[in-house]
Amino acid sequence: MADEKTYPMTLEGKQKLEAELNELITVRRGEVTAAIQEARSHGDLSENSEYQSAKDEQAFMEGQIKSLQNMLDNSEVIDSSSIAADEVSVGKTVTFQEDGDEPESYTIVGSIEADPDDGKISNESPIGKALIGHKVGDMVKITTENGFSFEVKIISVTLA
Repeated sequence: MADEKTYPMTLEGKQKLEAELNELITVRRGEVTAAIQEARSHGDLSENSEYQSAKDEQAFMEGQIKSLQNMLDNSEVIDSSSIAADEVSVGKTVTFQEDGDEPESYTIVGSIEADPDDGKISNESPIGKALIGHKVGDMVKITTENGFSFEVKIISVTLA
């Protein structure tokens, strides 16, 4: 049997997933069930697009529930406070600078928490992968997926 993928994440990320799963199970499931029952009451199910739509929504939601449950079952909460204060890891914010450019800051998070627009990049992204394990003052070579390479200097690392 193949090993299950683990999902590294911050405690905050795990709590958000748990809340989303709880919402789906305790609220959305009931709403979808009610929609199916309402559509059934309209008669012939073979020509009832409202019924089919509700059943499709139910299938999609159950898939989401299964996916979230799998992520939570296989989650690995990273305690970034147990890692050296100046070392880049999941759950820490790193500021780095490419020669001559303005410094950039990102919080390294698990892939399911990534939101680049909010300054959160995945530990699996080219930048995240390259920076993890390095310390303040290190020069780090980052190679993007299209093969472009550049070097940055880590200026600071803080707990997120």
